[in-house]
Formats: sequence, C-alpha cells, structure tokens
Amino acid sequence: MIPVIFAAALAVLSPTPVTTSHFATLDGHRVHYESAGNGPRTVVFVHGWSCDWTVWREQIPVFASKARVLALDLPGHGRSDAPRIDYTMDLFARAVDAVLRDAGISHAVLVGHSMGTPVVRQFYRRYPEKTDALVAVDGSFRVLFSGAEDREKFLAPYRGSEYKERLERFADFMFTPDEKDLADQMKSVMTKTPQHVLVSAAESMLDPANFKEDPIRVPLLALLAKSPLWTEEYEAFVRRLAPQVDYRVMEGVRHFLMLEKPDEFNAVLASFLENPEKRR
Repeated sequence: MIPVIFAAALAVLSPTPVTTSHFATLDGHRVHYESAGNGPRTVVFVHGWSCDWTVWREQIPVFASKARVLALDLPGHGRSDAPRIDYTMDLFARAVDAVLRDAGISHAVLVGHSMGTPVVRQFYRRYPEKTDALVAVDGSFRVLFSGAEDREKFLAPYRGSEYKERLERFADFMFTPDEKDLADQMKSVMTKTPQHVLVSAAESMLDPANFKEDPIRVPLLALLAKSPLWTEEYEAFVRRLAPQVDYRVMEGVRHFLMLEKPDEFNAVLASFLENPEKRR
C-alpha cells in the first residue's frame, strides 16, 4: 500500500520540475547542488562514485511535490570544483553539510547510492543532530575488499591512461543488455569525472578506516538489488548495526535500481518517508 501522502505524486510521474542551481562553498571551492520543491521534510540525494546529481532524475519530480529536495554534485563530480586534493568520505560528508547550510536547512533525510552510502554514514557520524534518517541504496556499510591486494587490483586500471575505457566497461557491467541506453547515459556522466578524483575517491571508498561498526540509531532503509554480494550474513551484520532497519531487496535490477525500476523504487522510498520515526 502506497502511503496516502505520496499517492498523488506517484500516480503521475510528471516531467522533472524546474530545479534551481546553487553553489555552496567548502574550503574555498564550489559545491554544486540542485534544489526543488517545498514541504516539512527535506530529502538530500547523494550520488555514487564517478556519477552526478542527475542519477536522481526519476526521483526529483516525485518527491519535490511533497518535500524539499536537494541533489548535489559531490566535490570533484558534475559541476562542482575539482581541485587536486584528497577526495575522502569525510570531505564528501562536509560537502553535504555545506549544501544544507547554504540551503538554510537544519536537518534532513540523507539518501546515498553506492559510494553515497559511506558518505551519508560519515555525515551521520559528524552531524547526528542534522540526520533525520538514512537510506542506503545498493551501498555497503562494510568494506568491500578486506585485503590491500584486492583493493589495489580494483584501483590499478583507473590509475592508467585507459581509465575511461575501464569506466565504460564498468558501466556496461552495471546494466543488462536491454538497458543499453541507460548504460550509455552513465558512461557519458562517469567519463567526465577527472581521473585524480576517481582514484582518490575510490581509495577512500575502499579504506577500512571508513567502516567502523558504530551503531546507527536513526531510522534506516537499506534498499538493495538482489545480488550475491548481499548475503544473509550481510543482512545480519546490518541488523546488528541498526536493529530498527527496514531491509529491502529488489528483484530484476542491478546497481542503478532507482533508474532501472523507478516506480518500484519510489514506492519503497515513499513508504519509508511517510513516517521514518516509527522505525526507531
């Protein structure tokens, strides 16, 4: 049953509403974000590695009808500045905070896709009073590669001159053959991310130091694609971190579930946003 508060929004997927572009400032550099909608709740959408705010294009028109929606380009991505600095999960978390402050928002629900999951996790660590709830979209709460050798095996191709070709193959892997248009769209986005940003962000994304097992006490939705990666043991791990978690698995999708099955994704997220506090 779709919650009443979002039923009208989900009934008709109107074209993406006119968003307004803004730039927050963090450490002297610009962080781009888009703002749309109005309402008592604010939802912040955080993209994953090598992506940008447009991965949320199927969500913005739905949720902007009932809430304030912010979707940012993490530092180094999209229209945000890309200085030669370390692109850590902590930097990204501070960038989210810079966007909230620029938008005049004191607290929000944070939705993070893929690498966006450790980003919003770090935001919660830094700013628990600003975190209404967390949503992890096919992203992990523990390090994906436990050994340094495995981490370097993943990183090495992106350090070389053919990193764009590697990104394109990575995008192909993330979609089915029937989703070629989506894969091509993501290739266009991902290959625009500067190489120094890709490598630095991936190094931090895979750093075990970012995956301490401290508890998550705010409402949490874990929305994952059915995959061998998300085992029963992983679900048990997440439930130890957050006993109140709403743990969901979507069938028939790979990694970009919010683009592959937007109606189903939006319905699940709408249900959670109806009253996340009751899940504490």
